[in-house]
Amino acid sequence: MSEKQGLFAGLRVLDCASFIAGPAAATIMSDFGADVIKIEPPGEGDSYRWLGARPGGPVTEHDFASLLTSRNKRSLALDLKTDAGQQVLRRLVASADVFLTNYPLPVRDRLKLAYDDLRGLNDRLIYAGMSAYGETGPEAGKTGFDATAYWARSGLMDLVRVDADAMPARSTAGMGDHPTSLALFGAIVMALYRREKTGLGGKVSSSLLASGLYSNGYMLQAVMVGAAIPPRQPREIVSNALSGMYHTLDKRWLTLAMLAEERQWPGLPGVLGRPDLLDDPRFATNATRRANARALFDILDAIFPTRTLADWRAVLDAVGITFGIVGTTDEAADDAQAHLIGAIRPFADRPGMTVDSPIILDGEDKTPPRQAPEVGQHSAEILAEAGYSGAEIVALLAAKVIA
Repeated sequence: MSEKQGLFAGLRVLDCASFIAGPAAATIMSDFGADVIKIEPPGEGDSYRWLGARPGGPVTEHDFASLLTSRNKRSLALDLKTDAGQQVLRRLVASADVFLTNYPLPVRDRLKLAYDDLRGLNDRLIYAGMSAYGETGPEAGKTGFDATAYWARSGLMDLVRVDADAMPARSTAGMGDHPTSLALFGAIVMALYRREKTGLGGKVSSSLLASGLYSNGYMLQAVMVGAAIPPRQPREIVSNALSGMYHTLDKRWLTLAMLAEERQWPGLPGVLGRPDLLDDPRFATNATRRANARALFDILDAIFPTRTLADWRAVLDAVGITFGIVGTTDEAADDAQAHLIGAIRPFADRPGMTVDSPIILDGEDKTPPRQAPEVGQHSAEILAEAGYSGAEIVALLAAKVIA
């Protein structure tokens, strides 16, 4: 293995996880130089590799899911159902800094991957567990994905409707997994900080449910102090027309978010071509604009369809109006600002771009993204580093313990 640079250079992370939230936390560590070993079953490997091929998904010949979440990692294809595979794992754990898994608790017990199974091998080990519904209580062993545990269970799916009578909104793949991975990453870093002070590792965890509840925290906290959540109203029934969503000439959408209303309102009527609105007593103050919100909405709803989204972006930006465009994923991939801030960056060893983790530490360069490994691509290399002889590696290959 070539010498890696970065804040986490020299840190060994065992990514014994599947799908997104757990492995994505390890990916963030790899972005800052950690040596991340992805442990996956021989054969087809982590089933996340095949998620993109599901019906209704993006059509491409590339394993884009792994490109995102397994970049920078090395792959060890290891059969943990065998005694020899267990011995390999335990040798790796003995010298690792972080062991990360999101296998359901019954699977961890069956494969001897629970915290109590591994803690005695290495008192400096940070054991990071990711689950759907947490690791205590009657649902601790229940399986789930971000669509079920993060998006649906948390109340987010119910709240994000077009209106109260519309169907609940479906999530996109990984929409809750990636935010949840940040929580697990933060927990791991806290444990590493504690280890610097005490010399000892320990267990950290997070869950899709906890992350979903935190994402819905604004509304949940309101409920917890006795508030009633109002049903989502149709677009035209607004309490504030300056926080509404409007259609443009080219059939696109933009959304105003003029929370700094006192400062921003005076600039809006001019760019709308309606300077008379500044003198209209119905819209003279925040209070009167609220009282006449539907009238103001109707005016704006008639004006915005007269120009294209590009035109509106230019004139609204010119006077400092806070707004957002409803962008497409194609547009997000080419977003110039996203590229400038490094949120989208090129691979170092293959054509194309990848989505970077959203963490920047001043003075620390991130690892240039490398393409995801093939299943078991580094098995022999990793075992050699762990002290296995060439003959032992050949025997493990022949026994299909590694691949």
